[in-house]
Amino acid sequence: MNKIVINGGRPLQGEVAISGAKNSVVALIPATILADDIVVLDGVPAISDVDSLIEIMKDMGASVERAGETLTIDPRGVKNVPMPYGKINSLRASYYFYGSLLGRYGEATVGLPGGCDLGPRPIDLHLKAFKAMGAEMSYEGNSMRLATKNRDLIGASVYMDTVSVGATINTMLAAVKAKGRTVIENAAREPEIIDVATLLNNMGAHIRGAGTDIITIEGVEQLHGTRHQVIPDRIEAGTYIALAAAVGEGVKISNVLYEHLEGFLAKLEEMGVRMTVSEDSVYVEKQEELQAITIKTAPYPGFATDLQQPITPLLLKAQGRGRIMDTIYEKRVNHVPELANMGAAIETQGGQILYTGPNRLQGAAVKATDLRAGAALVIAGLMAEGKTEITNVEFILRGYSNIIEKLTQLGADIQLVEA
Repeated sequence: MNKIVINGGRPLQGEVAISGAKNSVVALIPATILADDIVVLDGVPAISDVDSLIEIMKDMGASVERAGETLTIDPRGVKNVPMPYGKINSLRASYYFYGSLLGRYGEATVGLPGGCDLGPRPIDLHLKAFKAMGAEMSYEGNSMRLATKNRDLIGASVYMDTVSVGATINTMLAAVKAKGRTVIENAAREPEIIDVATLLNNMGAHIRGAGTDIITIEGVEQLHGTRHQVIPDRIEAGTYIALAAAVGEGVKISNVLYEHLEGFLAKLEEMGVRMTVSEDSVYVEKQEELQAITIKTAPYPGFATDLQQPITPLLLKAQGRGRIMDTIYEKRVNHVPELANMGAAIETQGGQILYTGPNRLQGAAVKATDLRAGAALVIAGLMAEGKTEITNVEFILRGYSNIIEKLTQLGADIQLVEA
């Protein structure tokens, strides 16, 4: 089994550039199925989720070429074939193939999505939207089949009972070629939704209101090819900012859209983190004394649930007692026992994370239980005295582009040891 080995306690310096957004690109790639010509995506991160999506697209008949961070996709050869097993089951974002295939063919048979175990993450809101547009659902083995009569989706009004990024994007994918108007109320407002809407509009779709809680889509008959720049990954940016505050002695994080991180940066300022925020970068100074704070996650523009785990090791350096309440994913606490194994005064109680600091962490053998928990353990390993060995590293490689190379350039003693 592959593992990441870190010899901690080394201060980091230098500059790190943030890659394209994972949570955008995993929707942008399936979205290209809707086009009638070639789509070029720039700024595509080097992560395993992208590798899986490329293989799925090729299995469906698309032509895909990759050159560095540029992905060229010709979807004209895509066939609507059932995709019940294999890579489809390995990643959560496979559910975007429902929306894109429904939008192109009026039917889709796709295996149930996988991904990190963060507690209940039902796709009932996705199905509610598809049903409102005329799709009927049935199960075929380990797959779900969605089909419309006469292969036509019909525009509809869809109210999201809870704010859901995935359901909002999937509804947009299905609606862009539907007959008539679709209105999504209580839509999620995340930047990744704007990014997907921008791609679709550049392909010829008519989407208004992305980034607000009401999105209106006027269906069109055809979508053409285009070129699109993926937005920077705000979660990767937040992770490196937290890392720089924890172990840095002057680190610049570049290719950052600070307006995507305002809720996160506000909490760092509350802690006393010294940093300089520019238009496209954040410079984090060497930190002195930090103060413990309370964090409560919320849908955008609140504190992102995906940054709850990466900020936790930094909190362990702070003076006093604090807590973390994740209102989005109740099981996003699996990093806590691993950090406790490294000597942290941290525990879960009543669904909340309680911590007391400051802590001096010790290197240990730990296990990544999901993507962002893995990021937390990498930061903790860099902070700790001695050697830290992290297993289940496939979770980390799903979402952090070239993480070993980036950290090595900053001065970290870190290696990916292949079995």
